[in-house]
Amino acid sequence: MDDIWMRFVENLNDRIGGPMKFRGLLQPLMACFFAIRSGLKDACEGKPPYFWALFTQPAHRAEMLRDGWKSVGRVFLLALLLDVVYQLIVQRFVYPGEALWVAFVLAIVPYLVVRGLVNRLWSR
Repeated sequence: MDDIWMRFVENLNDRIGGPMKFRGLLQPLMACFFAIRSGLKDACEGKPPYFWALFTQPAHRAEMLRDGWKSVGRVFLLALLLDVVYQLIVQRFVYPGEALWVAFVLAIVPYLVVRGLVNRLWSR
């Protein structure tokens, strides 16, 4: 199990400076663009910050998840696809867990953070 974690950490470090390193900046920027657009819409409609509302409003959770996926789903899938291509080029093998983790970090995390911040700032 320790070997898996060591490979995982080494492979993540290699992605920062390796081929296709542009996506480490481009994909979070794309996610931020969609998050800003959705956050402004949420603020104009008087909705609470997205990530917080996912936990505090279970009645609307499914609708909110659909809305979020509609906004950032393509960015996530692009991040997943590009990581698979990266792995095939560099490692000649695909590690699905690593690809999912990288796509989550590059697309979903920035989206969640920025959408809530934009909503809070614009609501004031």
